Amino acid sequence: MRFLIDADLPRDTSTVLASYGHVAIDVRDIGLGRAQDSEIAEYARANTLCIVTADWGFSDIRVYPPPRYSGIVVLGLPAMSTGAMTLEVLRVLLDRPDLVDLLPGRLAIVEKSRVRLRPPP
Repeated sequence: MRFLIDADLPRDTSTVLASYGHVAIDVRDIGLGRAQDSEIAEYARANTLCIVTADWGFSDIRVYPPPRYSGIVVLGLPAMSTGAMTLEVLRVLLDRPDLVDLLPGRLAIVEKSRVRLRPPP
């Protein structure tokens, strides 16, 4: 799968995604590090990329309807999360290739103990 990593995630996110065999593009590497969410979303749509972020704004399905995207992954993190904790939550999803395969057209809320997909499979 091809992922677009939001600037709110650690730089190591691309390394973790690549270790699972995925393509990872970081917004900071393509001049979108300070872009608005709408610009990031449009870039992801135009380039068939699944957004991965900790920004809850992307979970608003009225603004970002999942069927229009190649997937939106929002990591649900505790308030004072470290980079290591963030990557641990991401691995909850990546360790489930069956769920990764379901991402196109869906919103995934990923937390340490569960993954919720909208719409449900």
